[in-house]
Amino acid sequence: MTCDRNTDATLELDEIGRDNLTLRRVPVPDPGPGEVVVKVAAVALNYRGKMVIETGRGLPLRFPFTPASDLAGSVVAVGTGVSRFEPGDEVISTFTPDWRDGRRGGTARTPSYRTLGGYYAGVLADHVVFDENWFVRAPATLTAAEASTLPCAGLTAWFALVERGRVHAGDVVLVEGTGGVSLFGVQIAKMHGAEVIVSGSAAKRDLVMALGADHFVDRSQDGWRESILGLTGDHGADHILEIVGGPHLGEAVEVAAVGGHIHQIGAVAGFDVSAPVMPLMLKDVTIHGIGTGHRRALENFVAAVDRTALKPAIDTRYPLDQLPAALDHLDRGPFGKIVVVLD
Repeated sequence: MTCDRNTDATLELDEIGRDNLTLRRVPVPDPGPGEVVVKVAAVALNYRGKMVIETGRGLPLRFPFTPASDLAGSVVAVGTGVSRFEPGDEVISTFTPDWRDGRRGGTARTPSYRTLGGYYAGVLADHVVFDENWFVRAPATLTAAEASTLPCAGLTAWFALVERGRVHAGDVVLVEGTGGVSLFGVQIAKMHGAEVIVSGSAAKRDLVMALGADHFVDRSQDGWRESILGLTGDHGADHILEIVGGPHLGEAVEVAAVGGHIHQIGAVAGFDVSAPVMPLMLKDVTIHGIGTGHRRALENFVAAVDRTALKPAIDTRYPLDQLPAALDHLDRGPFGKIVVVLD
């Protein structure tokens, strides 16, 4: 990664591949009508963003392209007609800027997937200039690094459990893994009074339990399903954050409670999922496809964070010029989020 000298740092790709990341100096942007300029303080990384850098994920990237999607920062300038923010306001980005409420856009043939750091340019820069509607106010109770973790990982867990699943006290929530979405799932489920079971690596058991989980199951051991059913007295899980994908969806169906909800979020084991139909039908299981969430849900999540003092789990913070090391850390599997700090 190289750096040319000029005025304002931004990270850009001229073509796909980690070796093509360049740290450049460019003019600080000016806002147009309806736009705000934000001084970026922190950017949380997602595995999806790493894949965009490495493979492009088939997205229509326009080079030079700035990666990443999740920022926290402060408004430093506003364009004409801006009414939602003023200079000095602390904000976070919205992962899917065009999705403000209601149903996601698109059609049955072509669902919409216009995200920051994918379809739209990303946020790994000292300053960004976007439409004012692409931001929401940051939580007052979080640091910039903590707030930057909310737009994708935090919102995905919130949208699944709260907006779609309507989790409530007494529900049993099964969380798979210990990545960013999963750990937010633990915290959000506990926020609503649910009983939480985490299935993950034994090496992270103590960290997960300290975060508030009620039970831990070592996913490397045989008898994974029996452990879940035993812990719940054969009730099963009312909500499952299904991160694995592939044939593992079938495992989730087997341990789902009658009337349970499976929130399909990840596809670590493959995008072609499979499950037995009979228990799916007889248990009246609902499968939700979750692709983050809309702006209104993010605003609700921010309000909940401030009311409950939720603190995101951050593994490590890196400066911008150490982005390659941060990406390597993502490859190793962090406990919680990796954050690039610019301020």
